[in-house]
Amino acid sequence: MDTNSKTCFVFDLDGTVYLGDAPIQGTIDFIRRNLERRELFFLTNNTSKNLDDYVSKLARFGIVVGQEKILSPLLPLVDFLREQDIQRIYPVGNASFRSYLQQRLPGLAFTSGSDCQAVVLGYDTELTYKKLADSCLLLQRPEVRFLSTHPDLVCPSAAGPLPDAGSFVKLYEAATGRLPEVVFGKPDTIVLSPLLKRFRREEMVMVGDRLTTDKRLAENAGIDFILVLSGEARREDLPGLERQPTLVLDDLGSLQ
Repeated sequence: MDTNSKTCFVFDLDGTVYLGDAPIQGTIDFIRRNLERRELFFLTNNTSKNLDDYVSKLARFGIVVGQEKILSPLLPLVDFLREQDIQRIYPVGNASFRSYLQQRLPGLAFTSGSDCQAVVLGYDTELTYKKLADSCLLLQRPEVRFLSTHPDLVCPSAAGPLPDAGSFVKLYEAATGRLPEVVFGKPDTIVLSPLLKRFRREEMVMVGDRLTTDKRLAENAGIDFILVLSGEARREDLPGLERQPTLVLDDLGSLQ
């Protein structure tokens, strides 16, 4: 792959640009070198934070971008709720998640009552048994839709992996027999749809540290994939893969 031919880079964040609060310096340096030369976007599945949180975090590493450069399952989720005229939901998400939804959809109501149209599951860092019980009871009703922001089983942290929305989905499946009808984050290409409308596939490249989400997203979208070994994946994970990453690097520090 000739990386010089790529005009649009899409970066996963945790494990690729930083690990927790620690910068991955080679990739940070590449981003700084290319902020004015290429179209750079930052994609996260983590819906426990909103878009402004990521703008602020990147700024702390010297990467100054606007909210329009952040991609998140929150964006297609909001579009879906609006298009489907879903106005009464039970959100299984933290305060940041709920605040973002109400900010973007002022008419949206949160309810566990008989008028609830959907249970919407995010990465809930404030999960309680009451939320689980209320939402499971709602999902006993077939007319209540079940939506999830992303499929990640774990979220990386400095202390180790933590249970994420995909783990919660397994709990819901065991308790209710139901799976989400739509999952908006990686590896579903809906989260990349704004860029796929703007750029040709051969112009784009995805950079990430996970084989199950980042690599699969790139394959689903028909774009090249650079695997960085600064996060989850290890070189010993590569033998036996049906399709290899386009390029494998420790980080992007060696690229111009």
